[in-house]
Amino acid sequence: MLSRHVTTGTAIPADRPAREDAEAALVENYPRLVRLAYLILPPTLGRHRRVLTAHALVQKALAESTGRPRPAHPRPEPPAPPDRPHHPGTSTDPPHRATVSLPGQRGGERPAYSWLRETVVRAALRPPRRFAPAVRLPLVLGLRLFPRAGGSDELALDRALAGAAPATRAALALRTLERLPEETVVHLLARAGTAEPDSALRAAELLDSAPGTDIATLLGSAEFDPCTVHTRPTDLLRRHRRERLAALAGAVLLVTTAAVTTVELRSGNTPDRTASATAPSAAALARALDPTALVRAPAERWADTSRVDFTAWPARGARTADTALLRRALEAWSRGAGPGVRLSATPGTPTSPPAEPPRLLYAGTVDGAAVVLLHDGRRLARYAESGDGRGPVVLDLARVDDADVTTGAAVVLIRTPGRARYLLAPWIAEAEVRDLRAPGAAARPLDVTPEGLTADVPYEGPGRCANATALRLTSSARIVEDHAFLLADLGELTPVHLTWTPGPGTGAPARAPREATGDRGLAAWAPAACSLAALHGTGVRSVNRWEYAEQSLPERAGRALWVCSRVDTWEGSGRISVSLTAPAGPAGAEPRTVTELRDTAACSRFGQHVLAGAYWTAPSGTRYFLAAGSRRLTGLTAGGAVTATTRGPVLSAEAGAAEGPVRLTGRLPDGTSIPGWTTPTGEPAPLPSG
Repeated sequence: MLSRHVTTGTAIPADRPAREDAEAALVENYPRLVRLAYLILPPTLGRHRRVLTAHALVQKALAESTGRPRPAHPRPEPPAPPDRPHHPGTSTDPPHRATVSLPGQRGGERPAYSWLRETVVRAALRPPRRFAPAVRLPLVLGLRLFPRAGGSDELALDRALAGAAPATRAALALRTLERLPEETVVHLLARAGTAEPDSALRAAELLDSAPGTDIATLLGSAEFDPCTVHTRPTDLLRRHRRERLAALAGAVLLVTTAAVTTVELRSGNTPDRTASATAPSAAALARALDPTALVRAPAERWADTSRVDFTAWPARGARTADTALLRRALEAWSRGAGPGVRLSATPGTPTSPPAEPPRLLYAGTVDGAAVVLLHDGRRLARYAESGDGRGPVVLDLARVDDADVTTGAAVVLIRTPGRARYLLAPWIAEAEVRDLRAPGAAARPLDVTPEGLTADVPYEGPGRCANATALRLTSSARIVEDHAFLLADLGELTPVHLTWTPGPGTGAPARAPREATGDRGLAAWAPAACSLAALHGTGVRSVNRWEYAEQSLPERAGRALWVCSRVDTWEGSGRISVSLTAPAGPAGAEPRTVTELRDTAACSRFGQHVLAGAYWTAPSGTRYFLAAGSRRLTGLTAGGAVTATTRGPVLSAEAGAAEGPVRLTGRLPDGTSIPGWTTPTGEPAPLPSG
């Protein structure tokens, strides 16, 4: 495990080192430099091109050294203007002449390595368009290279890095892998051309501050090692087909060009460029409804892309070449609700037609109905018509922007009374069905056709305790190893991702929600399975159960469990419900809702502190006020109808006949106070989002 402690060492020179020193430093630290470049490069390149480009940048860095020794008396650095600190790398620095003393990584670090590191960082931070040319060594033809897949933590970090700015990724790598002090990171980024290095460092610190996550260990794993890679062949059949098509297209182009040139020379006309400049809007509208213009992803795209979502789904089904069916689906989407079209959309989903040709995901016949599944980048559209042509066609729309390997793993193709059939993502290797109400029962294997269509899965529909059946899916080792997750059908196109977060005292570190596929995760969801029925058809993307506190009850009445359930929707809003489950008292062991709140960041990574309280009656009839907060709270204070103070995150106080509101306040280690929720309170106080 890499140490997070840093020490100062040698200065980082601005001069180019002697070639012999640079060669020795590169050979000694080659894997380290390549990993650094790989982390900074834009994920949009894809893992194959990122691997090759990272190696190319490091190898090219050696060519930058001039081979001449550094001057014995370097030119002194010009003074900074008054009232403005001077930073190396600005326009006042003579290039490759001044010597800038910055704290190094650690004692004994070679100046040549420091120079190579800065050169690699500067090259990797160039805009993505600089990486477009593929003619760069090393050059690999016929094979795809990608690092070994890691676990769910590595996958989550990779997604977070994909959404970060290049300078942020560079700052994170320099801070965690290179163990550089903040001052050195800021100066190095400034010299590499970053406009706001301080902002990049702050953004990197936010990524590094996820509770319980050791970023240094994750970045040092095989997931981010471009020197240890797997290889896969490209699509051999497609490659041979493209070669034949390229030869044919070249011949057709030559003939067409010659014919057009001859006609124009004879007629004296030139192409009408004014007309073509005004046509795109009308042409784009017509093209969006043209079935021959539908986007189709390559069959193996999902195995080599930084976007493991619906954009990586290939077109599947026996009717992907049925132009008439595809045209009817596009026209129905264009018309919307009307005669012969029954339209439904999840909350927050626009029903407008696509502005560009959508992506074709599926076209086939399922249980006698013709089904077409389309994706326009933000929405899924499922078109279905009966096989006999009777009755209206059905068009369902749902938002799926920012889908990922879990929320983009399955789509309901058809749903009939009592059952449903799914189309699984191409990266799903195993599928099982389990009952959330029976965590100890074994999961049942689910049959899946080669094109990804599942056998029937029980679907109970809306009801008192519906949707207790969940899919347990496992991703292919080609993208991530040992990654299984749960999905529950709540009556929409995409099932809901179910996760859980363990509470304190369980031996598990506090960190982001984890998959609820283990024994403890399944046990946590068992008492809440029936609560999913209330979320039916509300546009839910994921639900997380956080058992944030466990409390010993007065009079030795057992232990109470405090849970914050967070619901996140596709349109971006989130809502929570805090509940208290006590094993004794008049209410029995039924969970009791303490408070509910909509449009809040509480119980998420942006609202990590929770505090709530409620009245509780012991078996003896004595009434108490109970309160519990998340693990970082160091003290609680209650005022109002009940007055009490305690150290730590839990509180219990005898309430007597008190029934009024209680003002609840918690303290954090830095002295910050946060308000809590109690019942009854009228309007609950909002929880802080930090």
